[in-house]
Amino acid sequence: MGALLLLHVLLVAVAARAPAAQAWGKEGHYMVCKIAESFLTEQASTAVKNLLPGWAGGDLAETCSWADQQRFRYRWSSPLHFADTPGDCKFDYARDCHNTKGEKDMCVVGAINNYTAALKDSSSPYDPTESLMFLAHFVGDVHQPLHCGHTEDLGGNTIIVHWYRRKSNLHHVWDVNVIETAMKDFYDNDLSTMIQAIQQNITEEWANEEKQWETCRSRTKTCADKYAEESAKLACKAYEGVEQDSTLEDDYFFAALPVVQKRIAQGGVRLAAILNKLFGGNSKLQSS
Repeated sequence: MGALLLLHVLLVAVAARAPAAQAWGKEGHYMVCKIAESFLTEQASTAVKNLLPGWAGGDLAETCSWADQQRFRYRWSSPLHFADTPGDCKFDYARDCHNTKGEKDMCVVGAINNYTAALKDSSSPYDPTESLMFLAHFVGDVHQPLHCGHTEDLGGNTIIVHWYRRKSNLHHVWDVNVIETAMKDFYDNDLSTMIQAIQQNITEEWANEEKQWETCRSRTKTCADKYAEESAKLACKAYEGVEQDSTLEDDYFFAALPVVQKRIAQGGVRLAAILNKLFGGNSKLQSS
């Protein structure tokens, strides 16, 4: 068993803070992109760095929460962060990928396909730097189960719960609270230590699965619909036993943490696979 999963069996969780956040939260998106960086080919890594804004300092992970910060500037982008479903534990693109006005392709899966296509097409009107930052963020989003949650409760946002003794909501629990509790109890609030633990699990605990994660046989689009389907199924499990004003403690935390860790890992591996396909090269800078 990898060090990552071993720790959460040995330790007992305590309460976590619950600041306002969107998507995975800054830490979750940072981890997805750090993991992706370690799986990029040299050619893709160079191409990515050349597209990054100066303020990123050559680090893709520094830009991976940018799309959340632009929600008020780019109000049209809000529905692109999720793909909620009627609650049948399935994702159907034709049924579920639209905004509240019924405009098609306006969901996280459509966005991943769109920005991937934009980066592939040198004549695209989209700014390539913004396309890269949107893509990196949305690949993270589609792997958070509650970003493919139920439409009736806005992906768990309207389900008010207590995370241990702190008030939260079910969506926020999966975005932020699980990660913060793990960071506090297992990793001494050191994000790099948690990233290293997840990377170790990719090469050990999940070594036989990693190739399957990045496999995508579609020649015209990404496989983001498959990632959304996975999240929709996991979301149904996330809702089990949770009601308004539920108190979620150790039992829920220990069930959720391995899912969160694995989805972050999958998001990183798959983001790298998309970028490697876009920018060429075959030899991975394998994470150590």
